[in-house]
This record gives sequence, structure tokens and C-alpha cells, in this order.
Amino acid sequence: MAGFALVLGCAVSVLAGCAGGGVQVSAESRAGSPTPTAACPAVPGVELPPECAPYDPDAAMAANDGYRERMPLSDEAVAANRELLPEVVVALDSLRSDGAVTPESVVATLHDAGLTDVQTRGDSNGLLFGAVGVAGGCFYGEISVQTVQIEVGGLILDGGCLPAQ
Repeated sequence: MAGFALVLGCAVSVLAGCAGGGVQVSAESRAGSPTPTAACPAVPGVELPPECAPYDPDAAMAANDGYRERMPLSDEAVAANRELLPEVVVALDSLRSDGAVTPESVVATLHDAGLTDVQTRGDSNGLLFGAVGVAGGCFYGEISVQTVQIEVGGLILDGGCLPAQ
């Protein structure tokens, strides 16, 4: 039994020596290469402090708005939707000239033209709209008492035809 206790004691002391990780970093080696602790905008001709990790603020802003980009739409889908475009413009322009621009009237007009999943935001002073076209993709734009603007394109990357606010 005394032999077992001796073996167990040696095993414990060996394992205790391994528990420290085996690699020690001295204060001098840490001082030579500081770890960045903050993100700092990179400015041409300006040297950043060592605690900064540089980033491009313009690229960050562009990436931040990437969800608003539209997916590509096939040429066939664009062509099919553009065939319907004059009818939609005439119908929306009729609403505008009658002074009947409301979210409900725009939804009804676009549904009557064969568009689906109509979204609106705003009022008669500037109503944004988006709707899924007959061949996929989107009809989107703005209608007010002064003008109608409409375009045909793909869905927004985060879904739908109108970008989130």
C-alpha cells in the first residue's frame, strides 16, 4: 500500500506541474507588441496609436447599408415587368391628378394592375410604395400630389420591395 501512495503522490506532483500551461509570457515580451483595444478610423498620413486597430469608415458605412441594395433581376423579368409599367404609371397618375393619393388607394390601384405584396409608407405629400411584379422583382417609387416616380428592379437584399427605415 505504501508503494501505491508513493506512485499516487508522484502522479499528483507531475500533473500539478502541467496545470500551469507550461508557457510563461514575461512582462518584457508583452510590452513590445501591445494588443489593439479599440477600433480607430484610418486617416491617410496619420499614424495611429498602438492600441488602435485601423478600419476604413467609408467602407464600414457602405457595408452597413448593404441590406438596402437590390438583387439582380433577369433581363426576361425586367422586360415582362416593363410591359406592365405604362399601365401602372397611368393608373397612379390618375390617382395623383384626382387628388386621391392615400395608402389605401395606392394599394388598391397596384393590386388592380396585377401587382402583389404592396407596401406603402407616408402620406399624400410623399407616399413611398413597393410591390412585387408579375414576373417577380419589384415596382417601387413615390407618388405625391405633384409627381409619380416609379422604377422596376429586384427585391432588396433583406427582403421586400421597400427598404426598412
